[in-house]
Amino acid sequence: MRSFRIFVTVACLGFAAIVTQAFIVIKNKKAVKTEVVGKGFAVIELFTSEGCSSCPPADALVAKVQKESVGQPVYILAFHVDYWNRLGWKDVFSSSEYSDRQNQYARWLKLSSVYTPQAIVNGHTEFVGSEEGTLRNAIKTSLQNPAKSELTLSNIKIANDKASIQYQADGATNNAVLMIALIEKNATTKVQRGENGGRTLSHVQIVRQLKSVVLKNNSGIESMTLPHGFNPQDWEVIGFIQNTSNGEITGAAKIELPATVSANASK
Repeated sequence: MRSFRIFVTVACLGFAAIVTQAFIVIKNKKAVKTEVVGKGFAVIELFTSEGCSSCPPADALVAKVQKESVGQPVYILAFHVDYWNRLGWKDVFSSSEYSDRQNQYARWLKLSSVYTPQAIVNGHTEFVGSEEGTLRNAIKTSLQNPAKSELTLSNIKIANDKASIQYQADGATNNAVLMIALIEKNATTKVQRGENGGRTLSHVQIVRQLKSVVLKNNSGIESMTLPHGFNPQDWEVIGFIQNTSNGEITGAAKIELPATVSANASK
């Protein structure tokens, strides 16, 4: 009987050791997965307009996501299209260039038409911009997939209403371009006419200038014109690498504008 008890005790200890080891392995696997997630990113492009009554909920959603994703590699760009302007209200932030960009996505993604609000994540996943669950799932999936390219923006300097930014782009394909966007972080408009007439609309991450740079080299310096009398704290620059054959975005970064002319870097 004593020998049997000793056998049972030894067996139990052995089983406990196996369970403990298995638990350690599981924990290690989870740790590795978490590390991989941190290498992903999400570029969210919202095509919107002050003349569209369906757009304010999408604007509010990206503002919510913006607050929640501070410190994470989540980059929001709000493109105000101009094709709503003829219906009673001209959106001061709108540009035909941003409408052209949306139409380019329609070609890349083989869509029959464009619409607002439309959200596109990392250049390949599109949906109605006010669909919160879809947006959050797209962000989650994007953060889980390691970036194919690496982009660094650094040494931003301001002089004579111009900002110069140094970039380093690694891992980009031959048909890739660097897109650099000048972003106004917040703005409010009192809409007088159109579908949103009488409403005060709040916007975040408004694209005020967009520049395409052919990546002949993986590094260089580009400049952007800044609005006269601007407050640097209200602006930032977002850059991303995009495949011109299918629209896929493979890497992204952002940098804050410095309060002075001294250099500043971010990644």
